[in-house]
Amino acid sequence: MSTVLAAGTEDPTARRILDAALEQFTVFGLRRSSMDDVARRAGVSRVTVYRRFQNKDTLVEQTLLRENRRFFQRLDAAVAALPTMEERVVEGFVVALRHTRAHPLFGGLLRLEPEVVLPYLTVQGGSSLAATVDYLTGHLRRAQQAEGRPGDDPRPVAELMVRVAVSFLLNPAGCIEMEDEDQARAFARRYLAPLLNA
Repeated sequence: MSTVLAAGTEDPTARRILDAALEQFTVFGLRRSSMDDVARRAGVSRVTVYRRFQNKDTLVEQTLLRENRRFFQRLDAAVAALPTMEERVVEGFVVALRHTRAHPLFGGLLRLEPEVVLPYLTVQGGSSLAATVDYLTGHLRRAQQAEGRPGDDPRPVAELMVRVAVSFLLNPAGCIEMEDEDQARAFARRYLAPLLNA
């Protein structure tokens, strides 16, 4: 995994392939896209694609992970000015829902091919979950130090928050109203922010 990620960030050809994959998957979905389609769109040979991404599952996973990393940058920018971790958690939850639902790849695939993308967000989503939990854990740990919170390992709280957010993305219907940002904000303030003190 680390080799592919390194290739995706440092190797210009791998970056071009990932750019092409993002465009291909966004326009045609996962089911109707092949490695050959991505190779043509990237202007490289099929062999070149397979040298960097051993199969379509790996290419899809790496495309999603790269979009995750881009999302983390946007999320950081959206919450950076907020003074407390509680406020950043609340606003981060709102931003995460909005971004994922509106994202051409994430939101589009969830609407158009939920049965195809679902494994990448559940049973095959370990790397994406781990990356997101690592990201949030780092923020929680820094907040502990800056705000003088207890020094317990924040990873379980981070994982719980991520799993809650993913469940709302995958299945928004339920007794908890989450149709607009004010409702999402109220939910996060009532149920997620208190986890920081758990």
